[in-house]
Amino acid sequence: MTTASALELDHLVVAARSLEEGERFVSDALGVESAPGGTHVAMGTHNRLVAFWGGAYLEIIAIDPQAERERTANAAGAGAAAPRPRWFALDDSAMRERLERGPYLAHWAVRVLRPKDLGRWQSQYPSRIAPVIPMARGELTWRLTVPENGSFPSWDGAGEGVVPTLIQWDTSAHPSTRLPATGLALKRLKASHPRADDIRAHLRWLGAEHLIELETATDGAPLLMAEIETPSGVRTLA
Repeated sequence: MTTASALELDHLVVAARSLEEGERFVSDALGVESAPGGTHVAMGTHNRLVAFWGGAYLEIIAIDPQAERERTANAAGAGAAAPRPRWFALDDSAMRERLERGPYLAHWAVRVLRPKDLGRWQSQYPSRIAPVIPMARGELTWRLTVPENGSFPSWDGAGEGVVPTLIQWDTSAHPSTRLPATGLALKRLKASHPRADDIRAHLRWLGAEHLIELETATDGAPLLMAEIETPSGVRTLA
């Protein structure tokens, strides 16, 4: 049973060891250049963005070296509290080891539409939806779900990037409307996971099952893959 009206795809997330590596990965895969995004001070990350047709976009995200230095210096201060873990598992040793092999399509986010309120929804179902944190940059303000340990969202212990982050924009502004046109359109989002049936049931409950094709991973390794229409034909991002 679904608790909400259908959600919308908001953006895909390419994780990278550095923004430069992420830029090259996306440019080589899709044949387009990314646009400047900004910094996320609370998370110590920065990003670049690529527009998709239809109000979605691609985010390239990496740890911000300047923020890393500041976080390290602040943590060394007397009585300083440890900084909260970064989102998208970027502080996790397994993720850092994975990024040593190169950038990849790590995650996706779905948009919660009004009149539903993401914060209220999370408070009603805290075992199903991760805590909601507010974010802001310039005129953009939004809220999204981030587990307290910085891991990817999960359901009943399963996720690894396949269970989406939930996001709600609190202003009419959206990144996709401010980005240069690229001629890109997401054709299909697919994933495989060893517990595909459990995740599918959770996506159905969220109202996001229609946004992704999910199958059981035969080798036990979760995988996210996007087929994207480009001016040069369909390209695959994984």
